[in-house]
Amino acid sequence: MGIRTIWALLMMMMIIEVESSLHRVGGGKYNWKPDVNFSDWANHQRFYSGDWLYFGFDRTRHNILQVNKSSYEQCIDNDFIFNVTRGGRDVFQLLQPKPYYFICGRGYCLKGMKLSVNVLPQPPPSTTTVPIIPASTANTLIIDSNAFTAIATTILTVFIYKALYFD
Repeated sequence: MGIRTIWALLMMMMIIEVESSLHRVGGGKYNWKPDVNFSDWANHQRFYSGDWLYFGFDRTRHNILQVNKSSYEQCIDNDFIFNVTRGGRDVFQLLQPKPYYFICGRGYCLKGMKLSVNVLPQPPPSTTTVPIIPASTANTLIIDSNAFTAIATTILTVFIYKALYFD
């Protein structure tokens, strides 16, 4: 086992299991534009910490500003928290479970280009089901994802130890 394999195994051991989703704002590739009901779209989504928002838009006409609730409600774009705008296909990660507010400046907020999302904490990890089929009967073994991670880490550690000291 070479040094690259050992390095790859070590990196795999450090991976933290967190699921995240990419939400295309407005439901399409280039839907950050007027005449899209962003409130209706957001009400049909479930946002968790770690998820990403994708904004597709014409950057010569629109922008994306993260604002506070008051600025969101009044469409005030001069005291924003963060300018998400980069190139017209921009992403924003929802890091904390809390409400987030976004508007388009340049007067478009007043035409409905604003988005409010309520971010929830990550749900608990799901359990992994591993089927066990003995010769006589069929059973199912449920392994908690933390136990699965511990088992996988132990196996990887044994392989690394073997590679370092017995090859």
